[in-house]
Amino acid sequence: MFRGPIAFLLILALISSNFSRFFIIAGFELNRSYISTTLCENRDMPEMNCEGQCYLSKKIKQIQDKEKKESQDLKKNSFQEAMLTVKIDLNKAFYECLSFSIIESPIILPVKSSSIFHPPKV
Repeated sequence: MFRGPIAFLLILALISSNFSRFFIIAGFELNRSYISTTLCENRDMPEMNCEGQCYLSKKIKQIQDKEKKESQDLKKNSFQEAMLTVKIDLNKAFYECLSFSIIESPIILPVKSSSIFHPPKV
């Protein structure tokens, strides 16, 4: 019952995360007149012919910085996880070496045989 909508939402989430730059550019193109008149940093200087390009470049730079930070965090987390795993394995091996158990078994001495051990005959 819920498989279809959940699958659709997961696909939508994957697409939106992969095409975030595309959505920024499409939103810029759809709202170009609003952005150039209200959000543009160079709206007071019409000779620059910016028309909102400064706003677009700022948004794209923000997305690139965010993706770069996420990739660095992912690398950092995977490195920390690897180091933690190695540390746990070393600790486990160390404690296994210390916690060996001595199995106490009775010591069985050989029985003297009179046929072999006898004084020399003169």
